[in-house]
Amino acid sequence: MTVTVLVPDAHGVAALSAVSGVRVVQYDPDDLPVEAVDAEVLVPGFLSADKVRLVGRLPRLRLVQLLTAGAEAWVGQLPADVMLSTCGGAHGGSTAEWAMAALLAVYRDIREFEDSRRAGRWDSHQTETLQGKRVLVVGAGDLGQQMRRKLEAFDAHVTMVANTARDGVRGVHELPELLPEHDAVVLMVPMTAATRHLVDRDFLAKLPDRAVVVNAARGPVVDTEALLVELTSGRLRAALDVTDPEPLPEGHPLWTAPGLLLTPHVAGSCTGVHERAYKVVAAQVERYVRGEKPANLVLGDY
Repeated sequence: MTVTVLVPDAHGVAALSAVSGVRVVQYDPDDLPVEAVDAEVLVPGFLSADKVRLVGRLPRLRLVQLLTAGAEAWVGQLPADVMLSTCGGAHGGSTAEWAMAALLAVYRDIREFEDSRRAGRWDSHQTETLQGKRVLVVGAGDLGQQMRRKLEAFDAHVTMVANTARDGVRGVHELPELLPEHDAVVLMVPMTAATRHLVDRDFLAKLPDRAVVVNAARGPVVDTEALLVELTSGRLRAALDVTDPEPLPEGHPLWTAPGLLLTPHVAGSCTGVHERAYKVVAAQVERYVRGEKPANLVLGDY
């Protein structure tokens, strides 16, 4: 038995050609190859805009295997007999690296020193340090665990939070009592109905003065208007790789908000991203070919 897998690029062809029992076919969403009629597995491009057009044109489709850890654009969009699997495990290290860089830039005044250099000004002053900071990591999956490992290497004190409490991880219901005790909160949760505006006015109000909010999840996890109030007042600081809305439109107040480090959704966009993603994809497809369910299968809102 041979399973036909549609992939969006040459990276996918190279990675999946080594998987036994697979016929890998590169596709153009505007001009599907003749092999598409037999395709059981679809690997969409990193941007998921082709889902509506493609799914209905693949009569034998049984699995959509994503290149991203986030699946919110696909949840609820597929027929009941089509499985959805994420690329969880591929981007945790690079995303945690971005969050570390953001925290270090904020605490060590890297941007301010660069501004002084551009102005030709020798602005020697004492900064904060990540050492000893109490950091709350919301999300205890691959991203969260990668974040914990990196933070502890910098001698920060880490508290993990997940939906359900377990050994070494606190429950999300404990957030109200945890927030006042932490200097920074790093968001690494999937985008679901439950996490939309998780960080709202009440959440932010419980953080201590000068706390840092780091969003490495999805923009709508944070209530943008509530965050802007705290940034404008100067009470809180933030680092965002994702925004709501996204892309950030011209003239939006986040562009000029004080105390904000902003990057354009690039935490996972670094060298080796395709290799890391397709390594996970290949493992999920191998399981499917063996008649097993993918390990990263999305169930419900995931």
